[in-house]
Amino acid sequence: MNEPTEDSTRLGRRRFLAIAGGLAAAASVGLATSPAASAAPPANPPARPHSLATFAVEGSNASVTLLSGPSAVVLLHVARRFHYEVDALGAEDITGYAEVPAGTPFAADYRSGTAIAILAARYPAGATGGLFPHELAIVRDVLAECEGVVRWGGDFRETPKEGHFRVDVKPGDPTLARVAKKIGGWVDGPGRGAPADPFAPGRRQAAERLAERQLATR
Repeated sequence: MNEPTEDSTRLGRRRFLAIAGGLAAAASVGLATSPAASAAPPANPPARPHSLATFAVEGSNASVTLLSGPSAVVLLHVARRFHYEVDALGAEDITGYAEVPAGTPFAADYRSGTAIAILAARYPAGATGGLFPHELAIVRDVLAECEGVVRWGGDFRETPKEGHFRVDVKPGDPTLARVAKKIGGWVDGPGRGAPADPFAPGRRQAAERLAERQLATR
């Protein structure tokens, strides 16, 4: 990885990308929820979610297939900020829904369409230390902005994966819906103004408090 420069800490533009949910064809019905990452994949794989759609990641050539609705809104916000503020994403740099083989780390997350893997080759399962301090601070700020409904794979003790982000509540959770609505109300940035500074003291403190809570339950 290249040595970070002052440009790497510059905040990228953020504006809300209106999400048009679509229904994807499926062989079966029923929505799968995401169990704990440390749990073994179920013997019978979850049914393919019947509300999958493919979404563009704003500002990039990347697209990702996710469960439509609030989960997609929140995960696309994570991907958008990662693209603008951590590292630019190319067409093959993000994965969402996938029929991954049994035994693959986070298999149930990907089968449910409620998780994304960013730059999987750069951030493989089991590896840590792949983010520079300022990049980690941005990730923590994004998690705090999502109010804890997203969990970062870098925090998992058993099998960390620093490019993995999953929705950590059920699709119908009211907090998830509220956070998605909040994100949907941002045009140029939080509060419809200039993008917020993730290194501002108040935001850093909020991010650190959330990190403490999430690390305590990993």
